[in-house]
Amino acid sequence: MRCVDRKGNEIGENAAQGRVLKALYETAAGRILLGILVKPFVSKAGGFLLNQPVSKAAIAPFIKKNHIDMTDYEEREYRSYNDFFTRKVKPGHRKFDSVKENFCAPCDSRLSIYPITAEGKVRVKDTEYTMESLFRSRKIARHYEGGTLCIFRLTVDDYHHYSFVDDGRMGYIYRIPGVFHTVNPLAGEIYPIYKENTREFSVLKSQHFGNILMMEVGALMVGRICNEKENCPVHRGEEKGKFEFGGSTVILCLEKDRVELDADIVYNSNKGVETKVRQGEKIGRMSEWKRMKY
Repeated sequence: MRCVDRKGNEIGENAAQGRVLKALYETAAGRILLGILVKPFVSKAGGFLLNQPVSKAAIAPFIKKNHIDMTDYEEREYRSYNDFFTRKVKPGHRKFDSVKENFCAPCDSRLSIYPITAEGKVRVKDTEYTMESLFRSRKIARHYEGGTLCIFRLTVDDYHHYSFVDDGRMGYIYRIPGVFHTVNPLAGEIYPIYKENTREFSVLKSQHFGNILMMEVGALMVGRICNEKENCPVHRGEEKGKFEFGGSTVILCLEKDRVELDADIVYNSNKGVETKVRQGEKIGRMSEWKRMKY
C-alpha cells in the first residue's frame, strides 16, 4: 500500500520485510509456517528472547537498516532489544498541537480512514468488516454507524507509545483474544486481520470530540499490548500505553459529525494511500456544528 507524507512525498516500505511477508502469505509452504507463527505462544516466546541481554546485539544493525533518528530519544544504555524497542522520546518531543479543538494523531503511524456505513460495515482495501465483528458488540456497532474508522498502522521504526487525543474520562478496557497476524496491508488482502488478531478497546468520553472508541491491535511478534490506565480521568497528550516488539495498529472510531478530518488525509484515503503522521500532529478539527455549540 502506498504511503505519502503531509507534503505528498512518497514513503517506501521495507523491501526485505515485504519479500518475507509475500513468501509467508502467498505461498503454500509459507502459509503452513504462518499457521504456527501467528499463535500467541510464539509471540510470547519471541518476547521472552527479546527481553534477554544478548538481544542487545541486534539494536545497532536495526537502527542503521531503518535509518532511525535517535536524536529524538532519551540517551541511555538499553538492557535488551525490547527495552530499545519501547524507548521513550525526550521530554518536550511529540507535543500535541496547542489548539484544543484540533484533533491530533495518537501515535506515529501510517494513517488511513474509512466511512462506517449505516449498516455498520467498513471496507478496508478488499476486506469488508462489520463493526460488530471488530468489537464483538452490537450496541457499539450501532452507536458508531455513520461515523469514521481511523486506522493508525505502526511500522517497526515508529515510536511505539500512544496517547489520549483529548481530555476526558476513559472507561474500562475490554480484551478480545486472538492470533497475531502482521498488520501489513498485504496480509489484509488474504486474512480479515482486524477481527482475527488479539486486541483491546475502551471508550474515551472526550471533552471536544464525543465518545471515541480506542482500540489497540496486536500483530505478528507483538508479545504484549501494554495499557496503563482504565476507568479514570485522562488528559490530552497523556500516554495511554505502548506496544512491545513488532508492527501494530491503533484504531479510533469517531461518532458521526464529531470530527472534520484534514482534506489531504481524506483525499489520500479515497485514493487508497496511507498518510504518514506523528504523535500529536493535527489531523483534523472539531466539526463545525460542534464548534458553534461549544
